[in-house]
Amino acid sequence: MENTNWIQIRTTCKAEDVEAVCAVMCMINNGLMIEDYSDVDGVLDGVYGDLIDEALLNADRTRSAVSLFVPESASPAETELMLKDRFATLGMDVEVGHSSVCEEDWAESWKKYFKPIRTGNRVVIVPVWEKYDAAENDVVVLMDPGMAFGTGTHETTRLCAALLENYVEDGCRMIDVGCGSGILAICASKLGAGYCYACDIDPYAIKVARENVELNSCENITCEVSDLVREVDPASANFDVAAVNIVADVIIRLAPDIGRFLKDTATLIVSGIIVERAEETVAVLNAAGFKVVEEKRENGWFAAALKKA
Repeated sequence: MENTNWIQIRTTCKAEDVEAVCAVMCMINNGLMIEDYSDVDGVLDGVYGDLIDEALLNADRTRSAVSLFVPESASPAETELMLKDRFATLGMDVEVGHSSVCEEDWAESWKKYFKPIRTGNRVVIVPVWEKYDAAENDVVVLMDPGMAFGTGTHETTRLCAALLENYVEDGCRMIDVGCGSGILAICASKLGAGYCYACDIDPYAIKVARENVELNSCENITCEVSDLVREVDPASANFDVAAVNIVADVIIRLAPDIGRFLKDTATLIVSGIIVERAEETVAVLNAAGFKVVEEKRENGWFAAALKKA
């Protein structure tokens, strides 16, 4: 039996943020390893103080670390990128790194597991280094994610792309909020959208998105650094479709505002939501005037398409 190589994804954060970091990382799995030394001083005052290892005595009490372990075959690079994306979106000061049992070139080794992926009935995400013979009705999206989240291997991206197939119409206007690699805006463009606006708070993600837009010859996509949709002028927006593949907390935060950017007949597609937060997120969207018309679930992740009620 072939041995499994495991990649450790390790985050470091302020000690007071460790619970929030755990909440985000539990979106991947619950098998977390937590290194938190903030209570060491309390232990020193007790009867076991003399038994504390010197390394623990010298540990930084203000910082904590949380790790999870991902099999190399399960696209750990995508997991790392997703965590970086989520923490940045939440405005959290968290460092994300990795190490592996069998050390390899991180920038290259993960590529062997990124193969062409069919996300729905028509869209196929193809890494730029792979050869793919397209079928007659395939919509092929070429992707070189660099170090921005969005290759199509993660459930959140696949679910969102699959929903786009059902709601993007010829000539429509689409906005991709938290665009990462630009994958969803490119999917919409190739499905027939007339104009797509892709925004992200990460300047590097926008750089990668622009490169992927050029790779796919999608001249109708604008990519800009923006604080989600808050810097978009609602008067000139009037989008027919919005894709928000981020995290439940941010979707909840955006819910009262997102409707201002959408036509009355528009479709809002949300993803990046763990199933445990689905009911809460949908309730907030309902209160903001949206009604679920379609939902999808995969491996503990939830996505939905909603219309204005």
